[in-house]
Amino acid sequence: MWIAVALVCVALLALVLKYVFTAPGLNPFAEDSREAPKPMVLNRKEKNKVLKQGFLTSKVPENLDAVVVGSGIGGLALAALLAKVGKKVLVLEQHDRAGGCCHTFTEKGFEFDVGIHYIGEMQSHKPFRCVVDQITNGQLQWDLLDNPFDHVVIGPPENRRRYPIYFGSTRFPAELKKCFPGEEKAIDEYMRLVRTTARGVWHMVLLKLFPAPLAKLLVHSGLLKTLSPFYKMAPRSLTEVVNELTENKDLRAIFSYSYGTYGSVPKDTSFSTHSLLVSHYLSGAWYPKGGASEIAYHIIPVIEKAGGAVLVRAPVNRILFNDAKEACGVSVMKGQEEIHIHAPMVISNAGIFNTYQNLLPKELQATPAIQRQLSMIKNGEGGLSIFLGLNGSNEELGLKADNYWIFPENNLDELFEKYQDGDREDACRRLPVLFVASPSAKDSTWEERSPGKSTLSLVSFAKYKWFEEWKDDKVTNRASEYKELKEAFIEAALQVVLQVFPKVTRDKIEYIDAGTPVTNTHYIASPKGELYGVDHGLQRFSPELNIMMKPQTPLKNLYLTGQDVFMCGFAGALNGAVICASTILKRMLHLDAQALAKRINCVDAKLKDE
Repeated sequence: MWIAVALVCVALLALVLKYVFTAPGLNPFAEDSREAPKPMVLNRKEKNKVLKQGFLTSKVPENLDAVVVGSGIGGLALAALLAKVGKKVLVLEQHDRAGGCCHTFTEKGFEFDVGIHYIGEMQSHKPFRCVVDQITNGQLQWDLLDNPFDHVVIGPPENRRRYPIYFGSTRFPAELKKCFPGEEKAIDEYMRLVRTTARGVWHMVLLKLFPAPLAKLLVHSGLLKTLSPFYKMAPRSLTEVVNELTENKDLRAIFSYSYGTYGSVPKDTSFSTHSLLVSHYLSGAWYPKGGASEIAYHIIPVIEKAGGAVLVRAPVNRILFNDAKEACGVSVMKGQEEIHIHAPMVISNAGIFNTYQNLLPKELQATPAIQRQLSMIKNGEGGLSIFLGLNGSNEELGLKADNYWIFPENNLDELFEKYQDGDREDACRRLPVLFVASPSAKDSTWEERSPGKSTLSLVSFAKYKWFEEWKDDKVTNRASEYKELKEAFIEAALQVVLQVFPKVTRDKIEYIDAGTPVTNTHYIASPKGELYGVDHGLQRFSPELNIMMKPQTPLKNLYLTGQDVFMCGFAGALNGAVICASTILKRMLHLDAQALAKRINCVDAKLKDE
């Protein structure tokens, strides 16, 4: 047994060395490309010159190295990484602005983000921050949230319990112990499990980069679960683990509260998934200075510098294949005209369902390898977003740079099950969770851009089928029944907000509207209105599925990037891009980023000493 383990370890080391030291010159992190931050552009029209470059055939660069479908962070980051090694990449976006879930929109003078609420691991010395800095040339700046950064509110109005959640690897558990005296052992064990499990995420990255025979050997021999704490805990649900730690139902809810960040209820969530989320925010939570649109705004010039482009209003209707069944470009619909764009490589950030079910020719959709992947996954939960524009400053309205997770009771699994099983008229009156945050309070430039105004963003879940009958209506003028149903959900959420935020009153509301699952389908092309792509249930992080869902698809020259490659959220989609770029460039770019971060930290330390 131990001889077999040793042989596998040697093989793994050899493969790591191969990825790190082959393809010299194709390392996007070879040099530090950060520049001194330029003055922030606050004028929306100037920013739109970058973010809203409409598709024209004349704007398509010649001699492309790759075409990327979708301009979310997974697509933009992948294009920027390739651009940094001299690749000319075209990114195509079906919406009228770049950014995917990182885009913003403006209504009645209020700017709203649609998907960026807070991001972890943005300390200057972190490899994750290094990746972000390099794909933006150091232009993207960050505001640190307050501490506590999250507040968990549990119970009905007459019996609400409020628990502050602090970042800091020691402060987080210490503050929990103040709230739950006598539960010190449970909290310490929870933290131990989170840290141990999250450290094993490297095995997930390696599994996606290893050749299939080696990956299968690791899985089917049982070595992966023996060697990896991440995969050892992957089959265990969050509910199962926390219920073993404590009988206190409020503490169980606190251990599980952020399940809404990936959209799978605790009993269906892998503890390994949750460990990554908790670890991600242990050192802090940040928001992009200037708003979420700053992300795409600073990545696009990096792509353009290498001769590439990011073009919007460019709906890709199919991927082109040659006679050898190799991807060789895409087709874009310009009105009624179909325009073919050729490139030796196609990378889809449109999600695995859109890519396989909508963009492939029927005969390739039907291939066993494609069908096998589709049979192992399902769509995530539909998202419900509500946007409030308020008259009054953040200070006047009591809004801070933090987030609220509000639950009507502490039985999180049961709440969600009852909500999902009910009919839509009943469901709108009992939201199982409501996330509330103020983008205006998180952004230090907000007051300069929008004095005397504030915003709130609310997020929950809603089933796609509740709204599906109106999916083909004009997005700005759907049927009155749709509007009435949407208003019912808005009113239910608003009542909760008015109770929890006493300074926010109805007379302060200048704008309010909601995006339902069919809204998400229209604007971000999510097939079932999901916010987080493929469902993040227990199956998602099984080693068998991780072997299958790699950047390289079963079809030659067709790759996947973004959240379906790794996991959801900004960090998950960005890691998906790094894994995809690693596959294409045949380098383990996570290690390259670590090496660059280490060099930068050494230089910074020397400068401080001088």
